[in-house]
Amino acid sequence: MTHIMLVNHYVNTPLKRVLWVTYAIFWLSLLVYVRIIKPFIMLRHPYVVIKVIEERGNAWTLIIAPDGHKGIRFMPGQFAWLTVGQSPLSDAEHPFSISSSAADPRLLTFTIKALGDFTSTIKDLVSGQRVYIDGPFGAFSIDRHPQSERFAFIAGGIGITPIMSMLRTMADREDKRPCILFYANRTWADATFREEIELLKQRLDLHIVWVLSSPDTDWQGERGFITTDVLAKYLPKPEKRNSQEIFICGPKPMMDSVEKALAHLGISLDDFHSERFDLV
Repeated sequence: MTHIMLVNHYVNTPLKRVLWVTYAIFWLSLLVYVRIIKPFIMLRHPYVVIKVIEERGNAWTLIIAPDGHKGIRFMPGQFAWLTVGQSPLSDAEHPFSISSSAADPRLLTFTIKALGDFTSTIKDLVSGQRVYIDGPFGAFSIDRHPQSERFAFIAGGIGITPIMSMLRTMADREDKRPCILFYANRTWADATFREEIELLKQRLDLHIVWVLSSPDTDWQGERGFITTDVLAKYLPKPEKRNSQEIFICGPKPMMDSVEKALAHLGISLDDFHSERFDLV
């Protein structure tokens, strides 16, 4: 910036000078916020680990509670950045979808698949250990569509996490709007939350379509993947799709395939929403 000012090449008019100064102030302010202000706020609002629960599908649920504060308010389906350690100044932040109900902020849960590096260490966290939260973030939520008369959820593997938050929240709110869940896994043993999902049928107007790509020979559910045919078989007919919102979360190839299938069925892009962590 100083070099630019000295050579007077890029700032030879007052307008250019103002633009460059504004540009510099913006990035300096952003740096100050990220490196000083945000960590200070997080430091004053720590969380502590309550426990870690092993789930199906090589996943672990981290349960944390606010330490000396009321916790965060969030919409079901949103995510937050998690920092583990004694200080939020670490660069090692990791984004995870919140899996708990938004109706009760006293406990916050993240369900994380052990895929290597940081995610494989979640199981080793101990009760009382401090963690820090930056969030919530994201627009992937039923709360952004209060006018919707019904919902369809399409999940693959650990992509069930934000959808589980939405289902749990609907149950706690006694929300009886019709829902259908398509949940794809490799095997029945891999289906995270499968027991709780079945129990949620008692509290919700919920229909579940289990899809397995490598099922046992006696499997009675859908086989293979969530295809156009599978979606067409269970989704409401076109004349009954008014005011329906569809939420998709899972591996990128699955989401790409499902989005194409929905478009093939004539469902508007405005009516389905995908959760992607392309920023990571």
